[in-house]
Amino acid sequence: MKILAVCGNGLGSSMMLAINIKKVIGTLGITADVSNTDLASSKTETADYYIGSPEIMEQLSDGKRKTISIKNLLSLPEIEEALTKYINA
Repeated sequence: MKILAVCGNGLGSSMMLAINIKKVIGTLGITADVSNTDLASSKTETADYYIGSPEIMEQLSDGKRKTISIKNLLSLPEIEEALTKYINA
């Protein structure tokens, strides 16, 4: 499985989000390749799940991509809840 952490322009917030996703999937026992990128680049990348802020996910959502919105990119409990809800569904 591939999970792509996405931010608006740079790579700073998506990198922090990717690090936190890796922490959470480790505790959940999920095996995934986690990487990060900016919004423009993410539109050309293939992933099983795209994770980022609600505003970014709204721009990325096209009815085909599986997007997961996270309000607080640093909140491990929120990331865990979202991954559990969407990936283990």
